[in-house]
Amino acid sequence: MAITVGIQGASGYTGAELIRLLSAHPQVEIGFVTSERYAGQAMDRIFPHLSLRQDLVCRPLEDESGFASCQVVFCALPHETSMKVVPKLLRQGLKVVDLSADFRLRDPEVYREWYKVTHEAPELLPEAVYGLPEIYRDRIKGARLIANPGCYPTSVILALAPLLMDGGVIDTGSIVIDSKSGVSGAGRAPAENKLFAELAEGFRPYSTGFHRHTPEMEQIISDLLGREVRIRFAPHLLPQTRGILSTCHVRPLAGREGSDWQGRFEHFYRDAHFVRVMKPGMLPATNHVRASNYVHVAVVEDRRTGWLTILSTIDNLVKGAAGQAVQNMNIMFGLDEKMGLTQLPVFP
Repeated sequence: MAITVGIQGASGYTGAELIRLLSAHPQVEIGFVTSERYAGQAMDRIFPHLSLRQDLVCRPLEDESGFASCQVVFCALPHETSMKVVPKLLRQGLKVVDLSADFRLRDPEVYREWYKVTHEAPELLPEAVYGLPEIYRDRIKGARLIANPGCYPTSVILALAPLLMDGGVIDTGSIVIDSKSGVSGAGRAPAENKLFAELAEGFRPYSTGFHRHTPEMEQIISDLLGREVRIRFAPHLLPQTRGILSTCHVRPLAGREGSDWQGRFEHFYRDAHFVRVMKPGMLPATNHVRASNYVHVAVVEDRRTGWLTILSTIDNLVKGAAGQAVQNMNIMFGLDEKMGLTQLPVFP
């Protein structure tokens, strides 16, 4: 039987990507979509590339009439808005995949510190399952509320996870992460710093030392290690639309130098269809995963310094958002997690 889904916040980049992916899913029907800005308009008027979905007309966020036919709702809403909406959806017996940051952090005080607002549904934080399938697949299976990971954390955690399990094999006081993202990660709302003239032919850091994805990464890295960890994280904005490339610098523990790092990564991700560990000598590039749910990972040991460099790249709108959300939905409903997501990347 088809799964009927709703999409809240369909007029953003992530919402549009959800419609694109779910329209090709063999066991999904899209029951309703919402948009405050474009209420009453068909999706093909908002996004002409969705011309085959003129049947989808945006409803106001408060219109709950479409919920009755749905089994799951994707919330592609801004933080602060999701935490007001998600409790209502759960009370109606719906499953929820939330793509905002509202349910990723377990501690409401940490959320308040980094997002500058008080959480309005803290009782749901212990229940929310962090939706990184390659790590938490078993938890996702029985969940009714998934906190879809952020784009930077997806790229970073998947880069580091093979080195963190079983107590870890790296010096956790020396984790340095340098990430670059395309501008679509900043959303569709107009802003001066996203103008073409501001971005083209340039490359710059932003939110260094206080990016909101930092506590999310620290929370999961600490979970995997079994002890609290702090990281150094520096994000940058690329003059391109899609893609994230994360470069993670770590130092192996004494005695671990010269280990078979390539073999460790290949073994760890042997059953992870969407994580492709690159062959020795090959390095990831953002344009090699574009419009796909794949992750390309490479590990390089610097024999001169003894440090490891792990590189990972994702499409921030797919594996970093909508694609991972669909992957989570598949697992929640007992489907093959690859269903609707096996499209190869678009190149060039």
